[in-house]
Amino acid sequence: MKLSVIVPMLNEEHALAAALAAIRRGAPDAELIVVDGGSCDASVAVAQPLADRVITAPRGRAKQMNAGARASSGDALAFVHADSIVPRDFNHAIASALNDPQTVGGRFDLELAEQTPICRLIGALISIRSRLSRTGTGDQAIFVRRYIFERLGGFADIALCEDLDFARRLKRAGCVACLRSRVVTSARRWRRHGFARTILKMWTIRLLYLAGVSPAWLVRLYSDVR
Repeated sequence: MKLSVIVPMLNEEHALAAALAAIRRGAPDAELIVVDGGSCDASVAVAQPLADRVITAPRGRAKQMNAGARASSGDALAFVHADSIVPRDFNHAIASALNDPQTVGGRFDLELAEQTPICRLIGALISIRSRLSRTGTGDQAIFVRRYIFERLGGFADIALCEDLDFARRLKRAGCVACLRSRVVTSARRWRRHGFARTILKMWTIRLLYLAGVSPAWLVRLYSDVR
C-alpha cells in the first residue's frame, strides 16, 4: 500500500516544519503533498525542502485537500493539519488498519499539545466522542482508501464542517478504524479564545450543522475560533 499524505496550509510558517518532520518520521516512504491556500508568510519556503510537492489551490480546506488528493498517487490518502504532529507509528498504524478489507478508512485519537489538566480532558473527550460516533474531525488525521475517497466524491465544497460531512459519509461506506495512537494538535485556538467559549462554540456549530443550518452561515460564527 502506498500512502499519500496531504497537508492543507495557510500562513503556518511557525508550525509547519515540525508537522512535516513528524510525517517524514512516521511515514518515511509516503508521498507528502502540501497544498497552499495563498499564504502571505514564509510557509511555502518552509514547505518546499520538506515536501515532495507543494501546490496551490483556492483557499478553503475542502478545496485544498481535494486538490492534494487529485495530485497524489497513493492507494490510501491521509489528511493532516499543518499544526498537528502525527505519531511515530503513523504509516504502520494506517497500513495495519487497512489490512482489513472491510475497513474503508479511519482516524487517530487526539491530544492537545499543552499538557494541562483541561487540555488532557478535552483531548480525551474528543477521542471518546469520536470513538462512540465512529467519526473523526480534521484534527484527527482522517485517512481513507483512495477508491473510497473518489467514490464519495471527496470533501464537499462547503465553507465549514467539511470534515464532519466527510466522516459521516465515510461511516456509511464501511468500517471506520478508530486508532489509539494519538495525533498531537495545537491548543492555540483554545488558549486564544478561552476553553469554555471555544468548546461552547464548537459544539454549537456541530449541532447546528447536524440540524441542517448552512455552513455558509455557520462560518461567520466560527471565524473567530478557527
